[in-house]
Amino acid sequence: MDLVGKVAIITGGASGLGEATVDAYVAKGAKVAIFDMNEARANDVIARNGSDNVAFFNVNVADEDSVKAAVASVVDHFGALHICNNFAGIGSASKTFGKKGVFPMEEYMRVVMVNQVGTFNVSRFAAEAMANNATINDDGGRGVIINTASIAAYEGQIGQLAYSASKGAIVGMTLPMARDLVPYGIRVNTIVPGLIHTPLFDSLPEEVYQSLERTVLYPQRLGKAEEIAHLSVFIAENDYLNGECVRLDGGIRMQPR
Repeated sequence: MDLVGKVAIITGGASGLGEATVDAYVAKGAKVAIFDMNEARANDVIARNGSDNVAFFNVNVADEDSVKAAVASVVDHFGALHICNNFAGIGSASKTFGKKGVFPMEEYMRVVMVNQVGTFNVSRFAAEAMANNATINDDGGRGVIINTASIAAYEGQIGQLAYSASKGAIVGMTLPMARDLVPYGIRVNTIVPGLIHTPLFDSLPEEVYQSLERTVLYPQRLGKAEEIAHLSVFIAENDYLNGECVRLDGGIRMQPR
């Protein structure tokens, strides 16, 4: 897919991995719709990239009506939809059972609703919009959905139950969603990040940060948001990549704690 003139939705696009991917897509000539709830941060991204290239939509990814209306608005605003990146997600730190009792159901459902249900919710309406596109290549392609899991989907640590379950579900959705969308020429892939440096890590003591870096095989550092964005651009551009979950983690394999 040639990204020039293409239109992308990026959930969680106002910060972190999503923000870096907004910058990368615009640099390639694409237009981007940010789905987020932090308008102030989104406005900073828009100011950097230009209001002709980036637009903000206040969206709760887990809410059906919110997402359906926002996807329709993106098509109205930019004329089409070709790419959907699902980065929006939240974490949790509770054990199935421990000193504090059982895992609170409300907390579990909050994580699952944003990470798993939110990803599915945005993907299905994005696919509906992409199916209306004219084909964009000789293979009959119309678009690509790029979801985001985590290495916790495979090696969840103690206290990561809800997060790991939600990210494991995204890995599990990848191939069947790709198969579902074959008739419409829509590819589906999933990025599986390892330890990526986001502002969350800035508050850690230096010795803790360095110990995390040492757990990475090579290179022994945390990943960069720009490296995730680079992978996203590659997935979007490479029309033969489909139904895959791609780890970008420096070879790390997480230990129980």
